[in-house]
Order: sequence, then C-alpha cells, then structure tokens
Amino acid sequence: MPPFLDWPLLNDPVSAAIVAVVVGLCVGSFLNVVIYRLPKMMQRDWEQQCAELRAELRNEPLPEESAAPYNLIVPRSACPACQRRITALENIPVVSWLFLRGKCSQCGVRISIRYPLIELLGGLLAGLAFWFFGPSWQALAACILLWTLLALTFIDADTQLLPDDLTLPLLWAGLLVNLFGVFTTLPHAVIGAMAGYLSLWLVYWAFKLLRNKEGMGYGDFKLLAALGAWLGWPMLIPIVLLSSLVGALVGGGLILFRGRDHRVPMPFGPFLAVAGAVALFFGPTITRWLHLPY
Repeated sequence: MPPFLDWPLLNDPVSAAIVAVVVGLCVGSFLNVVIYRLPKMMQRDWEQQCAELRAELRNEPLPEESAAPYNLIVPRSACPACQRRITALENIPVVSWLFLRGKCSQCGVRISIRYPLIELLGGLLAGLAFWFFGPSWQALAACILLWTLLALTFIDADTQLLPDDLTLPLLWAGLLVNLFGVFTTLPHAVIGAMAGYLSLWLVYWAFKLLRNKEGMGYGDFKLLAALGAWLGWPMLIPIVLLSSLVGALVGGGLILFRGRDHRVPMPFGPFLAVAGAVALFFGPTITRWLHLPY
C-alpha cells in the first residue's frame, strides 16, 4: 500500500498522533451534532411519512414538508434553553466548555459535560489509532470506524436506535477498505458481514419464539455485520463474547446497585461498539489467547 502522505509531520508516529488528536477533537465536535440531530431528523421523516399516508388514505392533498431545513449543517447550533446562536469562539472543542465553565454565556443554563467528553473521546481514539497503526491508511480507516462507533454508541444509549444512515455506510466502507486488504482479506470481510448479520438474526428469532417478545433490534444485526466486514469473520466470536460479558456485567450492576427494572430493555449497540473497538486493536491477541482461527 502507498505511504500515507509525503509530509514529514505525518510520517513521524508521535507528531502524527498529536495531529490526529487535534483533528479528532474537531470531529468529536461534529459527532455531537450527529448524535443530537440525526434521531430528530429520523423522527421528522417518520412524521412526514405518516402524514402523507394519512392524507392518501383520506384522499386529501399531500402535506407539504416543513419550509425550515433541518439537517446536520443547518440551522446553526444554538443553546437549547434560550436559542442563542453559538459563536465560533464558543465552539472550540473542550476549550470553550472549560472557558464558559460549562454554562451558556447568555442564560447560564448548564451545558452537559457529555459534549466535551465526546470531543475528547474523538481525539483520543484518533490519537490511539495513529499511535497503534502508525501514520498509514490503516490508521485513517481505523479513525473512521472508531468515530462512527462513537456516534452509534451515544445514539443507541439515548434512543435505542442504530440508524441505517450510519450502520449501512459503515458496512459498505468495511468491504471497501478490505478490498485492499487493510484489516483482513476480502473473503473474510464478506463472510464476516454475512455471518455477523445472520448470527444475531437467528438469536433474535430464537428468543422471540421462546419468549414471545423481541430481544434486540435489527440495528444490532447491521452493526455486527459492519464489524464483520471491517475485521473479518474470525473476530465475530471475540466481539460477541466480549459484548455479551460487558453487557451482562453492566446490566447486572444497574439492577443491583441502581434498582433498574430488569424488564426495561437495555441497548446492546454500545457493548458491540466497545467490543468492536477492542477487537480492532487487540483482536489477533484475543483470538490467539482463545485458540480461535485468524
């Protein structure tokens, strides 16, 4: 594979990791927008589709779409409480939150610490990718995977949704990068995508037939398929084992120490995402330890 970029700054692992952290902080700021707005965009689309269906059933004129655009670009970010537009100086990753002491400059409403946390995670994950893989296309591809997993983790935690707008492009991107053998061979990637989807699909239907209720959503199938496409089918077993173990520990802890109702569904996507990130960095070591093929 050709060198990443013929820039001395990016060909040194330490400096490349530092640059990646800075870029990752900025990407993390954008991920905050994705995490907040994408579910709302989906909700608007569903409401529009329902309104159109009702109009068709009643032989009424189709409703017009809202004139005000709402997407990942417009409108500009604003305080949810007072609707004051956030300026460029107030949108510097992490620094602005610290400077504002976690409050809106106009109304004083607290700004959740989650925003700088996601920015920090975006930067740290990018820095870790470039430190681990070195300045390479592999590191850049790893950043794309990790940033998408980060967005999916928080969206699923908030809404119990794993949007197709993220999971399906992630799946195809995994097949694309492995067309060049970035993380695994193309046959392993294709089999990983198929096996990832079908394995959880079978678990879903087995649980539904035995318990007469759904145990997970279709988004989980697509996310595991995407991880299989990126990392290959041998990584599916460690990912499923690790995500199930972490999910059981977290769920059990919430029931024991927080009094969470065990009948309340808990999103599985975050655990798959964490397990996928671990497999990205330490998958070969884990498979050797478990005596699995790789």
